[in-house]
Amino acid sequence: MDEKPEQIRDYRDLIVWQEAMDIAEEVYRLTRQFPREELFGMTSQLRRCAASIPANIAEGYGRGQRRTFIQFLRIAQGSLKELETHLALSVRVGLLKAVEGNQMNDRCSRLGKRLVQFVRSLGEPK
Repeated sequence: MDEKPEQIRDYRDLIVWQEAMDIAEEVYRLTRQFPREELFGMTSQLRRCAASIPANIAEGYGRGQRRTFIQFLRIAQGSLKELETHLALSVRVGLLKAVEGNQMNDRCSRLGKRLVQFVRSLGEPK
């Protein structure tokens, strides 16, 4: 489903922002179960990159220029890839169960595809 510019009054109306917020919220929930010694390690890394995704979408929207918005959407895509990597590592070292990692990976993959479609719908900057 593509974003419809005529329905967008605020960045909070963007499906990509809403899904990114849901993912960030889930990352916070999942990392609550991590060992305390990971608070400044993997917990911090996961939370930082997860929060960065919706934050960059919102910041880019707030800049009010299509070219800049696309740039921030691409930064959000990069943060999403960083999140996927940290999630995979968390599974590999036993901080997350494989099923949790797979579920989050599926959500990240859907958001990634949606971000690509959204950038395309905005058109390449001239």
